[in-house]
Amino acid sequence: MPRLLALSGLTLLLSCFQVFSQTPEQYLDQARAIQNDPKVKAANDYIDKNRERILREWIAITEINAPSGYEHERAKYIEKLLGKHRLQSIRYDAAGNLIAVRKGTGGGPVVVFDAQLDTVFQPGLKIKATIREGRVHAPGVGDDTRNIEALLATIGALDAAGIETKGDLVFVFTVEEETNFTGVKQFIKDNKDKINYYIALDGGYEGFTYAGIGINWYRHHFVGPGGHTRSRTPPYSASLPLARAISKIYELRVPTNPSSNLNIGMLRGSDVVNAKASDAWFTVDLRSTSNKVIADLEKKIAAILEKEARRANVTLKTEVISTSPAAVIPGHRNSKMVMVAEAVHRAMGFDPPITPTGSNNASPALLQGVPSISTGAGPCDHSHALTENCEIEPLYKGIKKILLLELALAQL
Repeated sequence: MPRLLALSGLTLLLSCFQVFSQTPEQYLDQARAIQNDPKVKAANDYIDKNRERILREWIAITEINAPSGYEHERAKYIEKLLGKHRLQSIRYDAAGNLIAVRKGTGGGPVVVFDAQLDTVFQPGLKIKATIREGRVHAPGVGDDTRNIEALLATIGALDAAGIETKGDLVFVFTVEEETNFTGVKQFIKDNKDKINYYIALDGGYEGFTYAGIGINWYRHHFVGPGGHTRSRTPPYSASLPLARAISKIYELRVPTNPSSNLNIGMLRGSDVVNAKASDAWFTVDLRSTSNKVIADLEKKIAAILEKEARRANVTLKTEVISTSPAAVIPGHRNSKMVMVAEAVHRAMGFDPPITPTGSNNASPALLQGVPSISTGAGPCDHSHALTENCEIEPLYKGIKKILLLELALAQL
């Protein structure tokens, strides 16, 4: 009996080794085989035949503004659209995420596809999309509405072609991605042990990310007595050490490898022209794929701040707005999930950039050890601006890419 157990264990080990030791060419062959399946071709034909409807639906969702925390109206509209499809469940969770499940036949992985509901624009903004020179122009049309529509279109294509997968496909329309990841954190908390693969659809088109960049946000205050324009400086103007500190911070060397960024985005001094600031502050957005780089830059920034506070004889106060460490699963770049994703992109004709610089809902999943990537369904410009716009034609290819990724991971 022990010998039989040992042999069966060895057989299982060899079987797993064969699955995970496939060459990139073998993964690519498998992706192309899925593409050539008659039902998959029928699903792609459905996408081509429904271009106008897909475009209209994309615009309709875009025109429902959904600032973080105010996603309900958009979610209810999408819920109504989901009700037209063959889904086993449509529900909301405690955070307000809208979740739809397309059950598999069994024996396959649980694959989650996430598209965020929220936008960065203020409540009450009236959005009207316009089409010019092959592009849709509207705030939020890309981030993340193009990916919401991509998921809806793939669900329709799966139904129309009568495609079944072995694994469950879970479609999650998440809240508050733009602020504090409330939605994805709730979903991962509730379902962590049930998820095999997590795909966050956000930016990207030709490539994808397999790790999350660390992002730390701070607000640094210089606090002094303040005063009138004619008051003596120092110590009265807290704006002076602020200006000096910002200048020196921007002189710091920020590495490009590993990928890292530093930005001072917000500043504030006094409330009127003829007053010297008693509380002058600025924000720092610090990002890197290396937690070591973040810690090193934090230390150097702190030294600059302390020096300038002493020089101006004012008090220094630092608020940590939020912290999210670099999200990396060791060996993930060469994992089955990433190799399948790469094969899918190559089968679609892309030469994909594959980077560890994601900044979206994939990061909370990765931080909890859930294999995750992030990609997108189409190229867009001016994200987070009122001038945001997307190319129309590539979206249809992007939808087919997402469909192929669904089938390759959930197993046709």
